[in-house]
Amino acid sequence: MNDIEAIAALQDPVRRRLYEYVAAQGREVGRNEAAEATGVARTLAAHHLDRLAEAGLLDTGSRRLTGRSGPGAGRPAKVYTRSREERAVSLPARDYRTAAELLAEAAEQAGLDAGLCVAARRRGEGLRGSAAPCGGLEEAIEVLAARGYEPHLEGAEGEGSAGDAAVVRMRNCPFHAVAERFPPLVCGMNLALLEGLLGTDGPVRARMAARPGECCVVVERAAEPADGDV
Repeated sequence: MNDIEAIAALQDPVRRRLYEYVAAQGREVGRNEAAEATGVARTLAAHHLDRLAEAGLLDTGSRRLTGRSGPGAGRPAKVYTRSREERAVSLPARDYRTAAELLAEAAEQAGLDAGLCVAARRRGEGLRGSAAPCGGLEEAIEVLAARGYEPHLEGAEGEGSAGDAAVVRMRNCPFHAVAERFPPLVCGMNLALLEGLLGTDGPVRARMAARPGECCVVVERAAEPADGDV
């Protein structure tokens, strides 16, 4: 199925809600959970989830959702996760990815990492404009969501906790394709961009903390200055 047909599969509002729910979880989702979360019947959810899988927008698997194994544990259920394959439509055709990869290759070979980070931080500051640095993790989540990073809060006491050890992780890297080929260069650029966007002298900070399948940067509360520090 080509990209136009795959994206067209999201035209149905129920199907789109199911896709958005599965994508937002960052884990395998069963039919019952998806149906309950989106307020539709299980049979309808199953139909649309399978259509999304046929379109290549979701990947499928099977596992027991009871958490038990052995006799009496029940049959494995079909589960869904968002596909890692990218889909894009451009009319007329454009190929910005090739241009980005060529520029990244030239920058890496010329040792322009530092200059790229300076430009990225300046771009982030320009995107922030006259606004003050982000005032907290909740505000950072709003800013990151608007840029397509798909942020979510993780805390020492579990997902969604806003305790002192909470961090904002991001399920999507907007530069994923180029970052896979040139990770040090592009991840460094991404960190500098977010430093400019969120600010470096406010109550939150961005830092590297790579984890498979997610953006290489996390956002956390900045450390409180020690007594006597200016």
